[in-house]
Amino acid sequence: MIVHTPAIVIHSLRYGESDLIVSLLTKTSGLRSYLLKGILKSKRGKLRSSLFQPLTLLEVEANHKDKGTLERIKEAKVLVPYQSLHTDFVKSSLVFFLSEILKSTIQEQEINEELFHYLETTLLWLDSHDNIGNFHIAFLIKLTQYLGFYPDTSNISSSVFNMQDGCFQEDASNINCIEGNNVFVLKKFLGTTFEESMNIKMSRIVRNEILNTLLVYFELHLHGFKKPKSLSILNEIFS
Repeated sequence: MIVHTPAIVIHSLRYGESDLIVSLLTKTSGLRSYLLKGILKSKRGKLRSSLFQPLTLLEVEANHKDKGTLERIKEAKVLVPYQSLHTDFVKSSLVFFLSEILKSTIQEQEINEELFHYLETTLLWLDSHDNIGNFHIAFLIKLTQYLGFYPDTSNISSSVFNMQDGCFQEDASNINCIEGNNVFVLKKFLGTTFEESMNIKMSRIVRNEILNTLLVYFELHLHGFKKPKSLSILNEIFS
């Protein structure tokens, strides 16, 4: 079946000397993997490897056989050209971090247009803004809403956050409960816009602690989730 769909590049992997295997989150078909034969050596083909940089927004024409095998892309073009996402060092570091996160979190072929719209909107926001110090924190928190484990805020006035159950409570009940200033800061991000969350003040240490807390939270709720290899670089950039 030939499909035409917007897509977001999640991950690409070199295969052999000249091929790429790319994972795309498509708007109409969910997560799909494609074999791009000869793309690393081809100079005349319709496809270029530069199109498949992490988190690029594409418009693709693809042949989906829906047999659980690698699909084929016939044509692809940039849907919305980024102005700074792949050229600004801080933003490009965020891009690699986010692509690692998404590689571990999006594992199903099910169509999820709300998730696609969220990613598209936030990537374009990141591309067009400069005050982005808290972007990765806000991104991860809001991402949980689309993955099904956004924190339950019905008892948000309580002082302990139970990461295992994803809720706030009065007392720690297991080793995955956090409390103190980090919970106070975490609450500030819940229910805010990206613009508002960028103005939340915190120290380098607290920002790193909040980020590590969120990654543990993801590990608890997503089977097979792995902490990104780019985490140390990101912590250094936002220090």
